[in-house]
Amino acid sequence: MQIISPDKVFRGKSAWKESLPEIAKISKSPLLLGRSSITRSLRAKISSDLSQLNLKVYNSELEFDCCEEDLTRIYNLAIEQECDSIIAAGGGKVLDAGKLIAEYLSLPCITVPLSASTCAGWTALGNIYTNDGKFVKDIKLKSCPKILVCDHIFINSAPKKTLSSGIADSLAKWYESSITSSSNKNGIIQQAIQISRVLRDQLFIQGEDAYNNPSEDNLAWSNIVEANCLTAGLIGGIGGEKCRTAAAHAVHNAITQIDSTKRPLHGEIVGVGILIQLRLEESKNNNKLANQSINQLVKFMKTLNLPTTILDLGINVFENDNLLKIASFTCRKESEIHFLPFKFSKEDIIQVISKFESQKITI
Repeated sequence: MQIISPDKVFRGKSAWKESLPEIAKISKSPLLLGRSSITRSLRAKISSDLSQLNLKVYNSELEFDCCEEDLTRIYNLAIEQECDSIIAAGGGKVLDAGKLIAEYLSLPCITVPLSASTCAGWTALGNIYTNDGKFVKDIKLKSCPKILVCDHIFINSAPKKTLSSGIADSLAKWYESSITSSSNKNGIIQQAIQISRVLRDQLFIQGEDAYNNPSEDNLAWSNIVEANCLTAGLIGGIGGEKCRTAAAHAVHNAITQIDSTKRPLHGEIVGVGILIQLRLEESKNNNKLANQSINQLVKFMKTLNLPTTILDLGINVFENDNLLKIASFTCRKESEIHFLPFKFSKEDIIQVISKFESQKITI
């Protein structure tokens, strides 16, 4: 069985308003989950709108990341308050936490992305982290959210870097699925790969305009928001696990294990992971176009103020055995990097990253 999409998707400037009657049909006492102090005013509006429909709203916030400690605490709160749905409003980790708690309680989940930084509002997946942001594991869920609300006005209030981070995360759909699944003869998977190619092209064509002109009236901005929040999720739903992740996300998961002087976003790390994956393809799979792809990507990423090295993420790989730690976690048995259709070793990863971080990519 494939779990492809939310039951209902609302999108556009008035998406939240349009979704309210549908939310009221499935919930009378929702738990509204958020995290960031930046989004509290938006969540206050969401809570107020729900209360005006005579819904009994219980408000809660993540204290850390989407970690077991937070999940357990909020799970217990939802039981104590007799909540009958979970409404997750925020970034990727809030959306993941909401989906996980809803599944644990067998309740409907409504996702309301407050940035276009990931496709977490769409997917039947949840990532677990430690309380200080280190990736632990991903969990496959029994269903996608019941309702996804992609409200452009809400999303336009997010910092610009969340959009560029989302673009990098969405780009990974092509670079990962095209290498892991291109030889698969299943027609649906091939269609998913082609959607990821069209998505990549749209991101390249409209991404810079969207980043520089973030307005709900700018078609490029609206297209990129929906590309990040909706299309990227659809690709994983149609194509399955191998169309979602490979080396780029494996490198992301490993980099989160290292303390950083910055706090990079998910997509910012994934973007660097794409570049490292291409270097690995070049050295171990004879990808003769890898260098050209890297130059194209780096040029594009710089227009969006995205990091292009691990050092840019606030980590020096040549200190504290960081290089070995990253390579070891990247290559652990359950890592998605093993979806790659060629052989490599931990030593290869060390060599590729070492060379990658030592060389300045010139455009």
